[in-house]
Amino acid sequence: MTENSFTSRLKRYTQVTTAAGGLMARLLGDRYLGLSLDPSQHALDLKETLGTLKGPLMKIAQILATVPDMLPPEYAEAFLELQSNAPPMGWPFVRRRMQAELGPDWQSRFQEFEKEACAAASLGQVHKARDHEGRSLAVKLQYPEMGAAVEADLAQLKILLKSFELYSSALDTENLHKEITARLWEELDYQKEAQHIEIFRNILKPLPFIEVPEAVPSLTTSRLLTMTWLTGDKLLAFKDAPQDLRNEIASGLFKAWYFPLYHAGFLHGDPHLGNYSWSQEGKLNLLDFGCVRVFKASFIQGILDLYKALQTNNEELAVHAYTSWGFTSLDKEFIQILNLWAKFLYDPLLEDRVRPIEETYSGLKGRQIVGEILTQLEKKGGIKPPQEFVFMDRAAVGLGSVCMRLRAKLNWRHLFEEIIQDFSEAVLEERQHFFLRKE
Repeated sequence: MTENSFTSRLKRYTQVTTAAGGLMARLLGDRYLGLSLDPSQHALDLKETLGTLKGPLMKIAQILATVPDMLPPEYAEAFLELQSNAPPMGWPFVRRRMQAELGPDWQSRFQEFEKEACAAASLGQVHKARDHEGRSLAVKLQYPEMGAAVEADLAQLKILLKSFELYSSALDTENLHKEITARLWEELDYQKEAQHIEIFRNILKPLPFIEVPEAVPSLTTSRLLTMTWLTGDKLLAFKDAPQDLRNEIASGLFKAWYFPLYHAGFLHGDPHLGNYSWSQEGKLNLLDFGCVRVFKASFIQGILDLYKALQTNNEELAVHAYTSWGFTSLDKEFIQILNLWAKFLYDPLLEDRVRPIEETYSGLKGRQIVGEILTQLEKKGGIKPPQEFVFMDRAAVGLGSVCMRLRAKLNWRHLFEEIIQDFSEAVLEERQHFFLRKE
């Protein structure tokens, strides 16, 4: 059976169309037929449906839930609870899949290979192994026919997005669909992820408290990724640790995400708890590099321009930043709405003091602000955010959520200023060209 077999695509289309079609029908009924729709219950029902489908569509829902202003609060809260609990592939299936990727003698290329998966995700599962040099390895094997699943799920994603446009006309979702499509296809390519690993290993060399695994090219294909095993504890194991340790972990996370962005234009777009751990040596382990976004230096300059504009109440500089990102027809009301969004995201960086990343530790303030932004945008007829915003916003909110759960208290402004102090568009472009050329 081929990776994108007709039978696989048909089965997936049927599953996803049923879920998306049911959502659309209920929203249309609510809007045009006067039927009652309880958003909270509907969100829970949809969460259950997506949770049974697993794979790419569940991952898409998780992405949507962490993009500010995208979903009504009821849906965002429900989607954030989705977990990657896809049933693991059994040993006979794993053995056949490994043979398909590395050949009939694949087992001889490992000193040890554990039959039971040690971790499962939406697109694949991980087995622990050991090579003939004695190194511990993490072997990530993609589930079968993920190409067919992605193709079918993306075909229906527009229906889901349009259904939310029916619920709220605040946002035009065309660029959201484009960006998720591009990143999800990239995430299926494990050789691309191996290249990302090498890039981040090089970028993060100046930060010795961050560990990045080493990819093993001879044991990697487009659907199989082998890398060195990094030992550590999940971050939630430290939620009751002493404040100094929680602060140290949060500081490491902040630098791990934003140092690559402001020094080379690379952003890890998937900051959730399963993608890192903390070692006994006091180092932050970064574990997954499937979702990486590359930004132009001019876009990053816009981020810094807006930061300065908010510090100094310089509306002209703020408008310059927005227009440099592609926003058009910005009247005074639109600028006020965009500034409300910006102050929400930049808030921890605008105060020169030690503080939590979110004062209430609950995300309640953020949900209230997002609700207000959506209401105001809807009154103005909606807006079309630039494509680059999807994973930039997702990274900011995802990282903030982890720091909030750690209850970290830091001077976020000092951390940010330290990272951006030597920023130069020309230097960033030079570094980015160097890393992409090596890729």
